[in-house]
Amino acid sequence: MKCPYCAYPDTSVIDSRETEDNTAIRRRRVCDKCDKRFTTYERVEGLDLKVIKKDGTKESFSREKLKRGVVKATWKRPVSMSDIEQLLDEVEQILRRKNSKEVKSWEIGNLVLNRLKKLDKLSYLLFASVYRDFESLKDFEEEIKKLKN
Repeated sequence: MKCPYCAYPDTSVIDSRETEDNTAIRRRRVCDKCDKRFTTYERVEGLDLKVIKKDGTKESFSREKLKRGVVKATWKRPVSMSDIEQLLDEVEQILRRKNSKEVKSWEIGNLVLNRLKKLDKLSYLLFASVYRDFESLKDFEEEIKKLKN
């Protein structure tokens, strides 16, 4: 593991433990050169899943791409990175249980939206505005009405 501070290629593991939900292993590491400490997470490699986009094209599922979208929607909101990781873990667990090797992008979007709605309503609205291609203020008003009901 390369040190994120000095890029030295050798580090040592000083502590390992499972995360609370048992989906990853948290490792505390120390750089053998600069002695700075950092944390890494080891989890099962990504899903072998193809996402069918709105235009019909297919691409490999990317947890990082999904994470970027959720992080943008929760920017400056009271949502922690651990909340985001938990949300992503839940979505991945549901996708792993599917019998199919393909999933439509709207299915993933709905899984994220359902969890964001419980986490933070404004983050939900921000994610929905991109995911559902809001084009006008009226789109926002309609979604806010749904949230209020």
